[in-house]
Amino acid sequence: MSRFDKPLAGGQVQRTSVIMGRKEDNIKKATEVMNILPQIRNLCIAAHIDHGKTTLSDNLIAGAGMMSSELAGAARVLDFDEQESARGITINAASASMVHDVDEVPYLINLIDTPGHVDFGGDVTRAMRAVDGCFILACAVEGPMPQTETVVRQALKEKVKPVLFINKVDRLINELQVTPEDMMARFTETIKKVNQLIRQFAPEEFKKPWQVSVKDGTVAFGSAFHNWGITVPYMAKSGISFTDIFAYCNDENQKELAEKAPVHEVLLDMAVSKLPGPVEAQPYRIPNIWNGDIDSEIGQAMVKCDPDAELAMMITKIWMDPHAGEVAVGRLYSGSINQGESVYAIGAIKPERVQQVSMMVGGDRITVPRVVAGNIAALTGIRSAAAGVTLSRDKDFIPFEAIRHYSDPVVTVAVEPKSMKDLPKFIDALRSLAKADASLQVTTNQETGEALLAGMGELHLEITVYRIEEEQNIKVKVSPPIVVYREGIEGSSRGHAFEGKSPNRHNRFFFEIEALSAEVVAALRSGDLGDGPVRPNDAKETGNKFGELGMDKDLMRKIYAIHGTNVLVNDTKGIQGLHETRELIIEAFKEVCNKGPIADEPVQGMFVRLTDAKLHEDAIHRGPAQTIPAVRNGIKGAMLRARTVILEPMQKAFVSVPNDWLGQVTREVTNRRGIIEDMPSDGEVTTVIGVLPIAETFGFSNDIRAASQGRAIWNTENLGFQTLPPQLFDKVVAEIRTRKGLKPEPNSIGYYSE
Repeated sequence: MSRFDKPLAGGQVQRTSVIMGRKEDNIKKATEVMNILPQIRNLCIAAHIDHGKTTLSDNLIAGAGMMSSELAGAARVLDFDEQESARGITINAASASMVHDVDEVPYLINLIDTPGHVDFGGDVTRAMRAVDGCFILACAVEGPMPQTETVVRQALKEKVKPVLFINKVDRLINELQVTPEDMMARFTETIKKVNQLIRQFAPEEFKKPWQVSVKDGTVAFGSAFHNWGITVPYMAKSGISFTDIFAYCNDENQKELAEKAPVHEVLLDMAVSKLPGPVEAQPYRIPNIWNGDIDSEIGQAMVKCDPDAELAMMITKIWMDPHAGEVAVGRLYSGSINQGESVYAIGAIKPERVQQVSMMVGGDRITVPRVVAGNIAALTGIRSAAAGVTLSRDKDFIPFEAIRHYSDPVVTVAVEPKSMKDLPKFIDALRSLAKADASLQVTTNQETGEALLAGMGELHLEITVYRIEEEQNIKVKVSPPIVVYREGIEGSSRGHAFEGKSPNRHNRFFFEIEALSAEVVAALRSGDLGDGPVRPNDAKETGNKFGELGMDKDLMRKIYAIHGTNVLVNDTKGIQGLHETRELIIEAFKEVCNKGPIADEPVQGMFVRLTDAKLHEDAIHRGPAQTIPAVRNGIKGAMLRARTVILEPMQKAFVSVPNDWLGQVTREVTNRRGIIEDMPSDGEVTTVIGVLPIAETFGFSNDIRAASQGRAIWNTENLGFQTLPPQLFDKVVAEIRTRKGLKPEPNSIGYYSE
């Protein structure tokens, strides 16, 4: 049975992925339209978990003739992964191409369905890079939820234009039995909340133009499950009114409503008329995602979406095909990609041959000889490709800006093969997983085969381990989950520089350290200030950016490097030979950022100033073996002087539960060091909103089910890091250090001055 076959009663199998005649006509038409740039739309569907994204995707694909309409909403064509089907959630961003006619003009719609679960938010971020427009779904009953805010922010960060679809309207009428007036009031509130998010997160020039509105047709209402939708322009075209919709739902006659206002027609009309195509979007998107010279030949080619120029393609997703191996999916911004040609994955040593070029429909790939700029394409044969990698025929092409994720991995498990004969296969599988999922951090010990997998949450790691065991057929041992902490600065050592000495005692470096402001840390995390060593030619511009955030502009123009959310500045004057040790100082700074002095955990939010240095006049006595330990000890000692703290990852939990089980749920939250912030009530149901340390959330889902006898509905969002309570400091530090094979107590400040 294939993944598109659906088991029916009596053991029969019904095909769900193809209605051959119309599908083949549409594929033929799609391959023709993909070369007509004004008739292309790249868009995604994004929303909070369970707000109906995949059901809607099914209906859009069915309406465009790419699958059986009878099973739309149940087939979940874009949830073709086994685990997605088993769990009923979307795990991977999956894409499909389809054709939709407006006034007898065919348009190619490249659609990406994205996950709603917080653990798979990285897939949403990467999908946004490939598209120009976005359907934001909001449940009519629940309204905008935490993940709705996240996906709106992700879209606007990439300058992707949003429109709104209010889904599950039938539930308001049939389950909650609201009046037409109440229904309109709920719609108004949802639209208002989404517009607030757009005003908050949109670039200045789009804060007003991108506001969604019922009148201008950028808001649609409907039921993806029952296959109907409506907008004001479609009302004018069809003669259907809100009163009619209310009557159809009340009379349980939604099938007739779906015939009069099919959701695919309403929303794809909306996509064509209200969302930009690549020709319209690339002039404002390219400067946002590419740091090269916009006025250069290739810069202008991308702005104009020129299919005859140099190839510029960004890979946004890698997925594993059991037959073809790694498939790289990405967006072409200029040029074309052809079957059989050789291209560079920028950063790779040699070019690789494109074995196959395809369009995507869920798990199906439709092979074509060539795909041009403005489209989303799938390639096989490019082994060096990974999510976020740029492809070009020019090996010196300036790559696209790295995709920034909003959350860091916060949970780790140690994984190793049960049988040592599986070790080469296991390391290979990890390499593929790391390429396919940029939110997964993999570190391996090549000798023992043990791997540390750091992910966004328990479910993320559970799915990853499942893929190793079931898809790669490697049996593994898995440790209990481990929380990834951070080290941060609580105070300041300003005015009290710490001296780091080289092993030969001939070189000394003096450092002062303080914490960066929350505003600067947020700008660093979003990538607005860059990352890595700062070239002397760029230091002035970078310093000015820090100046706009309230820091000393002149001081920041002496910047050496940025690593994550940490900054290194050279605040010395006239030190002879210091420029020769610049790279070594930066290397030692990076080492400390990756492993702090308290527990060898990553450091965040640290501002390091090199205030003085005394160097041996002979360069041979200030090489790597002398400079790196001196700088490393100097920074670590200064961190302890400035008071280093442990930061723990936090989650916000939203638990909706009938009032009879409210006490058990609040007890479950508070027993896990949770702080309850609010408990809004809606009739017989109360929502407990609380903040919990991720270290205390393992097994939370099972315990909440037990506490509420399965009646609670909950979701979470990551909140970043907060300072660990002082009373837990010694215990947690000892546990981390012991686990890493270190002595339980961290080194004292005196250790670094020896």
